[in-house]
Amino acid sequence: MEITVNHQTYQVTDVCSIEQMLNVVLPLSQSGIAVAINEVIIPKKSWSSELIKSNDQILIIRATQGG
Repeated sequence: MEITVNHQTYQVTDVCSIEQMLNVVLPLSQSGIAVAINEVIIPKKSWSSELIKSNDQILIIRATQGG
């Protein structure tokens, strides 16, 4: 299935949780991020159970230090 993550298109399996999608999109470091699907923030505790649907618009935001 095709999904859009931060304005880039990815192909993932038809049954894919947020956690599985993150392993494809961000394979190295998943700390300090927030995920929104179709403009709704998904709590981290739901990432393993929340399934992504075809054509979902996903936004991943990474926290950074700054001043």
